Amino acid sequence: TADNKVKSAVKKKQEKMGKGENNGPKDVQRKEKDKMQLKRTIGYFDGVSFIIGSIVGAGIFVSPTGVLKHSLLNVGIALTIWTASGLVSLMGALCYAELGTALPFSGGEYSHIKRGLGSLPAFVFIWTSTFTKPASNAARALLFAEYATQPFYGICPAPDVLKKCLALAVLWSLGILNGLSVKMAAWVQAVFTLLKMMALSVIAVGGIVLLVARQKESLARFEDMFSSEIPNASQVAEAFFQGLYAYGGWWSLNYMAEEMKRPSRNIPLTVMTAVPAVIVFYLLVNISYLTVLTPKEIVSSVAVAVTWADRVIPSVAWIIPLSVAVSIFGALNSSMFTLGRLSYAGSQSGHLPLLISMLNVHSCTPAPAMIFSTTIASIFIIPSDLIMLTNYFGFSAWLMIGLTCASLIVLRYREPHLHRPYKVFLPIPFMMVAMSFFLVLAPIIWSPNLQYVYAFLFMLGSLIIYLPFIHFKLRLAFLDKITCHLQLLLEVCPADGCAEGK
Repeated sequence: TADNKVKSAVKKKQEKMGKGENNGPKDVQRKEKDKMQLKRTIGYFDGVSFIIGSIVGAGIFVSPTGVLKHSLLNVGIALTIWTASGLVSLMGALCYAELGTALPFSGGEYSHIKRGLGSLPAFVFIWTSTFTKPASNAARALLFAEYATQPFYGICPAPDVLKKCLALAVLWSLGILNGLSVKMAAWVQAVFTLLKMMALSVIAVGGIVLLVARQKESLARFEDMFSSEIPNASQVAEAFFQGLYAYGGWWSLNYMAEEMKRPSRNIPLTVMTAVPAVIVFYLLVNISYLTVLTPKEIVSSVAVAVTWADRVIPSVAWIIPLSVAVSIFGALNSSMFTLGRLSYAGSQSGHLPLLISMLNVHSCTPAPAMIFSTTIASIFIIPSDLIMLTNYFGFSAWLMIGLTCASLIVLRYREPHLHRPYKVFLPIPFMMVAMSFFLVLAPIIWSPNLQYVYAFLFMLGSLIIYLPFIHFKLRLAFLDKITCHLQLLLEVCPADGCAEGK
């Protein structure tokens, strides 16, 4: 079989390197190091940069108008919703921190849902994610291409072919990078997270300086913040949706739990550092926007940060569009990293083809998983209109968050003796489950649309694959032959046993 051929080649290579002997502790350490498994190379600062990089995308630079618009230009309510959205995200991240420390495996929600609720809900999750997450990456790549090419065309639109070619180039560059080296991917993430936070700092500090310099004029905008028209319940909910969308990505750390150094310590510490930092920055940036622009100007602006820069730093206003492109690039890198781990974990459990769970014999990275997820994202680049359909799958993200928090509750009662280095206050996961199902049902009830039916049917369509291939374990002989040839071509083989901590 391909497994035997590739493992034999790996064994010969290891014997050549280690002389085939095992003479002492150093040889044992070398043997452990040479195991085919994901390596624990991601530390605390890498984890912080991945979470911040996942959360902070183009939204806070381009259009924080949704919250203000649905708040009916009520500044007090808008800032309250930004804070509340951040706190909900923090609560969710703390729930995930418990699961990530107790079960430090790759795959994030997928691994936790499988352990807590069973194989079928986990398969529905990975089936849906295999479609929606690559489409989301394709959308990010296209948005990056838009911001990267537009300065060269002035007021004229950049050609679609150019944008799609650049988007494909970015996708494959990051896919190859993540497939070759975890350390390099983490280094790129750290650099781009630092750059985007510097850009946010310019806006935040600029707002504070202006607030102090023009005290009377600026503070007048924040006096009687709640005096404007009060939105109704449905409008508050819509504003809340917008705020939560801007914080999306707080769940990303659990996808790399298997590669975290000291996960029992670093996962909770990373979450408690990164998410509050983003909350503070988001509030300061929104206050800065409101210091320079009126609520009406913010709502009518296509790109708020660009408008802010034109007013405050007109001579170097080009920094902001560049910062948006940098921010999107960093978020895309983080998203591609986590998506590769999701595919890897799904394949390890038998929910995706076997090849995807294999590691490169040279770098011990899930190269086939990265190729798989990048290829699907590339398909979405070509007919970019299809990306719009993924908006109707937004409810599925919160459905899976609800199921993950439900898994935490189930495991608390079903496996009370499971080692939990960190335990979240139990009412928090109950609150997250209730919040998740509200966020799933609210858009469907308030604005029913046929596309939601299609999304549900697509999720149920997973049963067509699950029953024959997973439940009844149907195997197709020709797939084994394809797997054999691809193993040899890509120089990959299955992981040896379980990673440390499993």
